Formats: sequence, C-alpha cells, structure tokens
Amino acid sequence: MKKVVIGMSGGVDSSVAAIILKNQGYDVIGLFMRNWDSSINNDILGNPDLNNDICPQEQDYNDALEVCKKIGIPLHRVDFVKEYWDYVFTYFLDELKKGRTPNPDIMCNKYIKFDMFVKKALELGADYIATGHYARIKDHKLLRGIDNNKDQTYFLSQLSKKQLSNVLFPVGDLEKSEVRKIALENDLITAKKKDSTGICFIGERNFTNFLKNYLPNQPGKIVNIETNEVIGDHIGLMYYTIGQRKGLNIGGSTDKIFVVGKNIKENILYVAYSSNNEYLISTECIVDTINWISDTKPTKCTAKFRYRQKDVDVELEYLTDGNIKVKYDGVKSVTPGQACVFYLGEECLGGGIINEVRKNGKKLWYL
Repeated sequence: MKKVVIGMSGGVDSSVAAIILKNQGYDVIGLFMRNWDSSINNDILGNPDLNNDICPQEQDYNDALEVCKKIGIPLHRVDFVKEYWDYVFTYFLDELKKGRTPNPDIMCNKYIKFDMFVKKALELGADYIATGHYARIKDHKLLRGIDNNKDQTYFLSQLSKKQLSNVLFPVGDLEKSEVRKIALENDLITAKKKDSTGICFIGERNFTNFLKNYLPNQPGKIVNIETNEVIGDHIGLMYYTIGQRKGLNIGGSTDKIFVVGKNIKENILYVAYSSNNEYLISTECIVDTINWISDTKPTKCTAKFRYRQKDVDVELEYLTDGNIKVKYDGVKSVTPGQACVFYLGEECLGGGIINEVRKNGKKLWYL
C-alpha cells in the first residue's frame, strides 16, 4: 500500500482530499504545518480576536485534528516558523520596501509547502505528498483545476517539475460545490467553514496595522498625474497597489480616483480620475525570476498577471539576460511584484515575477 502524506490546513479542501485518498486505498498520514508564531506576534499585529481563548492558527489545527480522527488517519504537526520567516516573510517585506506588490503565497508554495514539507513527508515514509490545491497533474503536466473559479495553478507557477513529480491533487477534478457536498456527507467539522482569504500570516487583521509593526510609515504626497497637482497625503507607498480605488482618503472630491503609479525616490503616489483610465493601461512588461514547469517554451500563449484574471493573449520575446518581454494588447493594472503565469490551453507552463511595466516601449510610473 502506497503511503501519502497530505498537508492538512484545517480547511474543507484538504479535509476532502484526505477522504478521497483514503477511499482510493492509500495509507494516508496528515501533516499540519505551523508557519507563523501567533503566540509572539498576536500582541503586535492588532488582532481583534486577542481576547478569544484560542488563536485562528490553533483553531485550524484543532479542526484538522478532529477531521483526521473522524476519517481515521493520524495527524502530525511540524514547525516551519523560522523557515517561513527567512524565505517568505522577509521576501514579502523586501518587495514592499521596493514599492512592489508581492505574492508571498507563491513563495510559500515554492519554499515551504513543496520543499520543507516534502522533506518532512519523506521522513514519515511518504511515496507521495498531497495538498488541497485545485490543480491537476496529467502526463507530467500541471493542468488547471476543473473549477475555473478556484483554479490555483497561478500559485504553483514557481514550482519545478521535480517538486511536482510525486504530488497528488485529489480535489483538482472537482467543483468547489462538490467538495462541500462530500464534506457534508461525511459530517466533517470543516464542511461549512469559511475559505481563508488574503495573505495567510495576516488573516483577518487590518493590513495597515499589521505592516507598521515591521516597516516604518513614510508619509508623502498624493499627486494627480494629469495635472501634477498635490491633492492629498498618503501614509506610505507600501500600503497601495496599482489600480487601487479604496482607502485613499482624499477629501473634497466626490469623483472616484485610482492609483496609477509610485515614485519611490520622491515618495509620491500618483492617482488619476476614473474618467481617464488610460494611465492604468500597459502593452508590455519585463518578467524575471523565470521558472518553467513545461518543456514547451512558446512565442505565443496566454498569461495571467494576477489571480482570477481572465487569460490574456501574449507574445513572448526571450531576452539575452534570461528575462522575458511579454507583449499584449492594452491590459489594466499590470503590477511589479505580481506573478505573470503562462498557459497553453489547460496547461500551466510556468511563469515569473513582473519587474517593469511599459506602454508602447515607455516605462510607466509604476516604481
């Protein structure tokens, strides 16, 4: 009997994935990862639930433990707090300092869930590892999950072919509604549990309150890019991303405005009014930190510049420095620091990190 070690998050997806694996005849072992030290950080993160008897991370563990007991598999617990800080959280802070919009979940998959986790799983005698990601593997190719609204290949785009070689994605062939149904049929505590959203170590906390404990605020001016007029003050460039409309707190204006750029050197946040969104449009970007999962390296394919975005037709120009120039018809809010992920039909080919954004060859005011 083949042994599978599955990452149990305390959510419904990994819970149902464990049931599926057990029903398929695998010897299933659960493994819960502790990646953030809530006992140390809760007090400084502005957590509104400090008076609760148990923090959300411990509740997730308890839920995972109850699910494992219910379906009759063991649950182990492993501590990756230091590794998460070194490889994911430090990266997150460094990117913010540069004025970029990072995606730490992608790095968590690369360095924690499909690296440190795998090493621990091998210690437990695993033949395979499994997670509750909505993705599929077929003929050594990474394919989108059946549920287009939940497909998570975007977050797996920095994994290597080797990292994916012994991975199972049991819920990748299911719609989310089917996953919920299976959980209800098996009377799991996670059946109606709300999906986690946002960055895992922030959770439901206020993003601004969270960050100011790690990076000092550097307030500056908000400038209308169309008139070069100062129209307000920002609380720090790291709190804003391209295309953002909410939280700008510009008094005296009833028109909707949005962020179109940042000038790190002069600490200026550029905005424009909603009547003119041309400032958000770009036609090409430079992508670095390239990772290929597929052996196919096309000159034409589709891409996503952020999670849940519809596929965009792109042309790829392979540069001599190893980076890729990605060309496309006008697309809004392509943002440095975010992942650019390449697809051919259902296959996720790999991707990289957006480094520079241009419009008709001219670099935009994005950094």
